Amino acid sequence: MEELFSKLLQVNIRSKDSDERKENIRVTIELHLTTSPVHRRDLLVRLTDDSDPYFLFNLSISEEDFQSLKVQQGLLIDFASFPQKFIDLLNLCFSEQTSDNPRFLLQLSCQSSLFEGPANFSVVETNAFKHLNHLSLRLAQGTDKNIKDFLAVCLSSLKGEKQTLEIKLKKTEEDFSRQLTYAQQTLSEKTRELDKLRSEWTSQTSSLSSRHTQELQSEREKALELQSRLQQQTEQLRKELESSHQKSSQQLHSRLSELEASSGELTEKKYKNESAIRDLKIKLSGSEEECQRLKQQVLSLRRENSTLDTECHEKERLVSQLQMRVAVLEQEVKDKNQLMCRTKEVLEATQQQKESVEGNAESKELQIRKLETTVKSLSEELKKANGIIKKFHGDVRGLAGKMKVKNTVIVSQEKVLQDKTEKLEHAEKDLQNTQQQLVTKEEQVSKLKEQLELTVQKLNESKEVLKTNENVINWLNKQLNEKQLVRKPHTLESSETPSVFLPTAGLRAQFCPLTGKASAPSVDATDFTPVERRAVQLINKQNGDAAGLDSKYFERREDSIPLYGLSSTLLHRDFPQRSKQSVSSAYFSA
Repeated sequence: MEELFSKLLQVNIRSKDSDERKENIRVTIELHLTTSPVHRRDLLVRLTDDSDPYFLFNLSISEEDFQSLKVQQGLLIDFASFPQKFIDLLNLCFSEQTSDNPRFLLQLSCQSSLFEGPANFSVVETNAFKHLNHLSLRLAQGTDKNIKDFLAVCLSSLKGEKQTLEIKLKKTEEDFSRQLTYAQQTLSEKTRELDKLRSEWTSQTSSLSSRHTQELQSEREKALELQSRLQQQTEQLRKELESSHQKSSQQLHSRLSELEASSGELTEKKYKNESAIRDLKIKLSGSEEECQRLKQQVLSLRRENSTLDTECHEKERLVSQLQMRVAVLEQEVKDKNQLMCRTKEVLEATQQQKESVEGNAESKELQIRKLETTVKSLSEELKKANGIIKKFHGDVRGLAGKMKVKNTVIVSQEKVLQDKTEKLEHAEKDLQNTQQQLVTKEEQVSKLKEQLELTVQKLNESKEVLKTNENVINWLNKQLNEKQLVRKPHTLESSETPSVFLPTAGLRAQFCPLTGKASAPSVDATDFTPVERRAVQLINKQNGDAAGLDSKYFERREDSIPLYGLSSTLLHRDFPQRSKQSVSSAYFSA
């Protein structure tokens, strides 16, 4: 069997005593091939209505039938090309059914008023002059068996579609569960990486804080050894370093809180998805239980209906039997009353005759005996007539019982069909709900994927920032180590240029005037003797370009993270620059 065409087409329906109306009817064309006894091809044309399951018209056209149809309607094509040409005509009707004045029309006419019996299905072309009938087919109305077979085929196809959809649903649920497990694994890995990053941040902050505390202690010792003027400067520097350390720690805490909030949101969404899946599973189990309960109720109701029907039939039979008995008894009572009246009249007549004629008693007795025999024969004939009447009544009851059984069977079949249609509608609704739920789940999964990509990007950016901070910190550590290497004091031979040493710690300090916005305090030249002034100038000339870092390495960037231990004011200070020589720092020993 090969299905060639199946579409909903607009058909003009005409019946005997009703007006013409338009309805959407499904037209299917199938080609049946049989090879068992003889190789033959049959073309099956079927008209059905999706809203009315009892609407069914069939027509089977064989090659022999087509030859008679070709002769009757003057067709110019063969049986091989007839299906395609017929389908082309139906497609033309389908394409023009939306227009106000269609050129091609489909008509279905029936001679009966209730639309029963055979019907003519024709394809008509409308012109300004007249209606041209291209093809007219006489379809037979489907019998009960045909309708049952068609409905069984429809039910089997719907069950197959339902099974395929259930398989697809199971596959999609498994895919979503796998994706959820993968997302949970990735979330766990990301949380582990966050924990590692936190531990690294804490270790780095502790190491930097310990280093800075050591440096602060050394600076404090140096500041104590220096003069009272330098003490105020060191205190200011310490305050600035502490404020920068607090700012950086606050920024890190805010960043950690943001990451924790994002991870919390992801976990909440994960739990929401899990709860939604659980709810869907619970709903599915509940719907299955309800279906089983409904099936059990239907079976119990059917059993109760069958028992009630049998009881009703038995009661009706008993009532009819009792009614017949009552009627028979009434007739017997009437007959007996009539006989009694007649006997009374006869007795009165006999008494009169006895009084009048006592001599003729013997003859009268003979007549009385004859009358008694006739009465007995009449009673026997009445009994036979009553038996025949009872037989007729029994036959009538049997026929009525058979009619009732047929009616109950038809009603039960109609109920079964209604139940099946309702179940099919419920199944379609459930399928639509599940499809909508699948669409919502896919949207949620896409949103989760986007959020995961954003978190991965943020983590990569944080890793890059950490790498840059580590490079800067290593470079600063190298510079600090180079600066902390104490050089041996140079001995000056000439007495005119003696070296200047601090009296307490033996560390050499170089003083230079700073122009512009200088962070280091300026030392007045009046505080030293002329010999000390000359020594300071010689030391500055000898050191020359052995100054600290260039100011370009302390420029502030928008993307950078502040360093621990270095104040923002110290980083943004404008260091004095010379055209040829750079001045050495006054806070780190050369």
